[in-house]
Amino acid sequence: MKRARVLTGLAVALLLGGCVYYNGMYNTKRLASSARKAERDGRTFEATNLWGQVVTRAETLITRHPDSKYVDEALVLKGLALSRLNQCNSAVAPLGHVSLLPEDAEEREEASLALGRCHLELGDPTLAAAVLAPVVESADPVRRREARVLRGRALRLTGRPDEAIAALEGIDEPRARAERLLALAAAHRREAALALADSLLSVRDTTVRWDTVAAAVGRVEPLVASALVDRLKGRKDMPPATRAQMLFEDAVRLAPHDTARTSARLREVAALPEPPEYVERARLALTRQRITNVSSVDELRPFTAELQARAASRTTAASDAGIVRGFVSQVLSAADSAAAGAARADLQLFLAAEIARDSLVAPALAVSLFRTVVERLPDSPYAPKAILAGHALDPVWGESVLPLLAERYALSPYVALVRGEEPYGYRELEDSLQTFARGTSTPRVEEHKGPMLREDSLAAARGAAPRPRRGLEP
Repeated sequence: MKRARVLTGLAVALLLGGCVYYNGMYNTKRLASSARKAERDGRTFEATNLWGQVVTRAETLITRHPDSKYVDEALVLKGLALSRLNQCNSAVAPLGHVSLLPEDAEEREEASLALGRCHLELGDPTLAAAVLAPVVESADPVRRREARVLRGRALRLTGRPDEAIAALEGIDEPRARAERLLALAAAHRREAALALADSLLSVRDTTVRWDTVAAAVGRVEPLVASALVDRLKGRKDMPPATRAQMLFEDAVRLAPHDTARTSARLREVAALPEPPEYVERARLALTRQRITNVSSVDELRPFTAELQARAASRTTAASDAGIVRGFVSQVLSAADSAAAGAARADLQLFLAAEIARDSLVAPALAVSLFRTVVERLPDSPYAPKAILAGHALDPVWGESVLPLLAERYALSPYVALVRGEEPYGYRELEDSLQTFARGTSTPRVEEHKGPMLREDSLAAARGAAPRPRRGLEP
């Protein structure tokens, strides 16, 4: 009898425990249902509060019944609630239990959508595409459409734009249309992308963040983005700051592809009445473009006053203007010192030529300074180095002076290095140049830590074509 009473007590306890767990799951699901309804009704604050209660209830169930066969369901509910609370970092792990739920579980598709969205938010589109794949076949039209939009984005971000276009086909909603535009651009289908952009602009869809879209398109198709900016810049509903930023960013994207369009875009920004930060940045960029075409020290001098005025302005461009002014001043100072016959003028001129080449991106000016070292200071140990550096920028002049490497500078460590021989004295020359650069506060000191011969200079000296050098973006 006593044993029977013990067994009966255990059975009752298990039954009651099961009832408690069942009631707990029922209440958690009921709270989740109420939270969804609050979301649909636009009661955001109430929905947030309810999802918070779902997290608490689910955690309680998991803690008290860790070995229950329903623990995966509780974890998925917790993850679903966390995702709704924009806590994807914490939601991904519990949502991962969705694969352990029965195929017919009611939370399975909703949780997969949430997990796919979180993977996208956390920067893992490959996992997102895999998780979302089954949901695109859902019988629920709302979930099916949402899964297709999210998966289309995931496919585009994983470098599969054609699959993304197919996944988004026929979905007529703002997000899908904007995403399809990005996919068309990523697939380099320019005409189709611009045709879709025109159709979207014609309906005045206010839900599309066009500046964001232009920036995203520009990362894969700068020319398509520029054409899109042309269509957007006249919109009256665009804030002046957004318009200026969009135009300026377009100029930056165009710089490696079309210098004429870059200049035109910068002039557009410079002509705007506001905001001053973008206007001044555009004007400084235009000044820097003009500096790149300078071919002599005398042509560079007039820029000093202009840069001084820009550096004194109370804008975000003032600091950059001050840096450029410093580069210009160092070049001018080096040239003046050399003309006056100052000691170590060869070092000053060589460093000034590097500043002109690397910081001012003025190749013709740099060549003129390298030539000055060779022609005015031919006995300098850095003259052969100047020949090699100048050859990379101006092969015509370089070819005319290359014979000097064998005729006059055959014993130079720099020539020995080019020939693949032991460059005796090379390190001493480089250390001397580095020390001098530090003493003159040259901003490019860090470039003198390694061998001073650039790869394109070596290639030029060996008869190979030097690599082209791309100018700095504005």
